[in-house]
Amino acid sequence: MRLTSLLGMFALATCVVPPSLAAGSGLDGRSFDGVFLERGKTSGDADTIVFKDGRFRSTACDKYGYSDAVYKTSAAGDVVTFEAETQSAKYGKLLWTGVVRGSKLDATVMMVRDGKAPVENWVVAAEKKK
Repeated sequence: MRLTSLLGMFALATCVVPPSLAAGSGLDGRSFDGVFLERGKTSGDADTIVFKDGRFRSTACDKYGYSDAVYKTSAAGDVVTFEAETQSAKYGKLLWTGVVRGSKLDATVMMVRDGKAPVENWVVAAEKKK
């Protein structure tokens, strides 16, 4: 019983990305102002992408009930890639994949809903001045 509990705790610990790992990416504490738009469109919603305390948030998605989420990163030189999955009870999930180069953020956001074709969206943003 104790061995099973210990193995379960180890498995859980290896699956969870602690905020400290995200914080080491160079994104935690940064915000980016830009636009969230459906692929092929020329206008969209104003958006602020926020990386804070190991969590990712898109302000444009707040009004649709999307949550913030843990994010994962990897870095190579001055380029940081990130992934996140945000959820809305009404609208399904958004699968985020993005790249930050210096002060510029580019992301692809796939909206996935049961029974519907995925919809591709884009976010282009620049780092918020402090």
